[in-house]
Amino acid sequence: MKILLVFAALGAAAGAEQLFVDFWRDPTSPGHPADLRVPFPSLQTVKIFLESHSISYSVMIEDLQELLDEEKKNMTKSRRIERSTSTFDFASYHTIEEIYDWMDTLVEDHPSLVSKIQIGQSYENRSLYVLKFSTGGSNRPAIWLDTGIHSREWITQATGVWTANKIVEEYGQDPSVTAILDSMDIFFEIITNPDGFVFTHNSNRLWRKTRSINAGSPCIGVDPNRNWDAGFGGSGSSSDPCSETYRGPYAHSESEVKAIVDFIRGHGNVKSVISIHSYSQMLLFPYGYKRVPANELAKKAVSDLAAMYGTKYTYGSIVDTIYLADGTTIDWAYDNGVKYSFTFELRDTGRYGFLLPSTQIIPTATETWPALLDIMVHVLEHPY
Repeated sequence: MKILLVFAALGAAAGAEQLFVDFWRDPTSPGHPADLRVPFPSLQTVKIFLESHSISYSVMIEDLQELLDEEKKNMTKSRRIERSTSTFDFASYHTIEEIYDWMDTLVEDHPSLVSKIQIGQSYENRSLYVLKFSTGGSNRPAIWLDTGIHSREWITQATGVWTANKIVEEYGQDPSVTAILDSMDIFFEIITNPDGFVFTHNSNRLWRKTRSINAGSPCIGVDPNRNWDAGFGGSGSSSDPCSETYRGPYAHSESEVKAIVDFIRGHGNVKSVISIHSYSQMLLFPYGYKRVPANELAKKAVSDLAAMYGTKYTYGSIVDTIYLADGTTIDWAYDNGVKYSFTFELRDTGRYGFLLPSTQIIPTATETWPALLDIMVHVLEHPY
């Protein structure tokens, strides 16, 4: 299967949606790049379209299938290693069963620090599990973390597993982590879209949405990061069930989204929501549907992130930095009183896109940790 991934200063080029392409990174404004996945039958048509509109492009991934085959081979190798050594391989991608088994092991090994709670069921009746890191007490101030709300963004779930393990390792060792957990709880949903995640393993590696059935349409799923009641229904999402950014029939229609909404509202003392995505190397804050001033905490976080490997992140509000997007997680959180609401867009900037090689899992997670810690420490020190 030949695939073209295109960098182009598209803007919102008229007719692009009729070319049957999958925008990995949407066109935003003139001068900003866009990444397109182009099926082989559409390749020539897309090239003609771009050239006829004098839009420059370059091929980023010549053959997507090669990356998919390599990824699958590495996962198979990882499973063989685990069976022989009984150790979890943080440097490999894993299935939902493997991640849930690991979560159980983490809880068993650290029962005084970690517990697993269920906050709901997915559309296909999979359990929505959250790890709770706590040293005791009730209704303490809390930080919410989630990864994998877009199922194809595998680097996020992998980073989530590494980060959860890091929190446990550093409690009692790192003064910052110890201070945070001595006063606050951390809730971490590593697989936020389990139906979509399973589908990426079994059927379509590049599936983004949930797996709910849309009445009156043959197209499946809703974009769970356009389904929140924050500017819902605006021009930064789609009303077309076949679109990758389909917002759903109404806000919080998706059980995966509503479970988080109900949990955060029910808790009543969540001070920070951090939702981790890929890709583009950005740290974003509200809003996606209107403009706000710069955020100094984000500036410090991306600086500390870059200190490890030199990975450059941009930062800013969603609408100013990446694109117009309504109905997003962090906009809803901010509108509902969660002062510190952020979205990470992890590696890379388009060379591999959603198919980041497993060799980059540990470096990605490791460099993201100082930025996460910056935010969590700031929340601890400035809860109001």
